[in-house]
Amino acid sequence: MSERDTTGQRRGFLKALGLAGGAAVASATPAAAFNADGSLGDARPAKETADERVAARYRETDHVKAFYRTNRY
Repeated sequence: MSERDTTGQRRGFLKALGLAGGAAVASATPAAAFNADGSLGDARPAKETADERVAARYRETDHVKAFYRTNRY
């Protein structure tokens, strides 16, 4: 087999793999999650309150400091 043939086979395999993955995701999505018009039903997150908007979300804990130290950030 020439290098050109193996490259074509490899590309075909990866293309088929990508299509199979997309089909698996599409089939795993429950139909009940969608409305009749195709939009998402109640899957939207609730609105944030004013307290949640100003709440501190990032915390530099010991494991975060260890991550920064080991990865030299």
